[in-house]
Amino acid sequence: MKVFTVKQIAKICKVDPQMVVKWFRQGRLSGHLTPGSKDGYRAPREYLIKFMKEHGFPLGELENGDMMVVLIITQNQVMISHLRQELSPERSFNIVTAVDCFEAGVMAEHFHPDCVIIDCQIGKKEAMMICRYLTRSPDFKDVIRIALFPENDGPVSFETTMLNDSFTEPFEAVHVAERVHSLIETKRKILVGEEMGKY
Repeated sequence: MKVFTVKQIAKICKVDPQMVVKWFRQGRLSGHLTPGSKDGYRAPREYLIKFMKEHGFPLGELENGDMMVVLIITQNQVMISHLRQELSPERSFNIVTAVDCFEAGVMAEHFHPDCVIIDCQIGKKEAMMICRYLTRSPDFKDVIRIALFPENDGPVSFETTMLNDSFTEPFEAVHVAERVHSLIETKRKILVGEEMGKY
């Protein structure tokens, strides 16, 4: 179950974030408060869609809301090609890419991915920076993080507690895709349980 933040709702509806907060406070948009988050309110996808339909907002990207968004951070175009084949739209995956830390942050903010695949060949230091950012941010702490390590340079010395899983070359893209799908489905079941407990 996808959950949207105030900032994301504001971007989708093309309004100021304070207007979104007002909608929550007035009870026009159903959701819940998340303690410790900088913008507080959250709305499950179906509640947001209901609100947007009732008030005439175009759904846009929300019409493909069942797609699992995967952000791949790498400069290796061959790797992207192989992963795209396995994580295809036909299997309900939407793939977005980034080549470095900065671009990864922009893409994460815009797409709020279900999973981030980090190719450590962009630099182990950069890869760890990305993992720390995702782990420490309230908006991204539930995002699945998978690291891909070059041959003879596995997760030793990498802060593996920040990862949900890792692969070391040589690896098959199909195995990475299977693990991505499994982790996302597990996460969604947990989120559904948590949201049902709130309403």
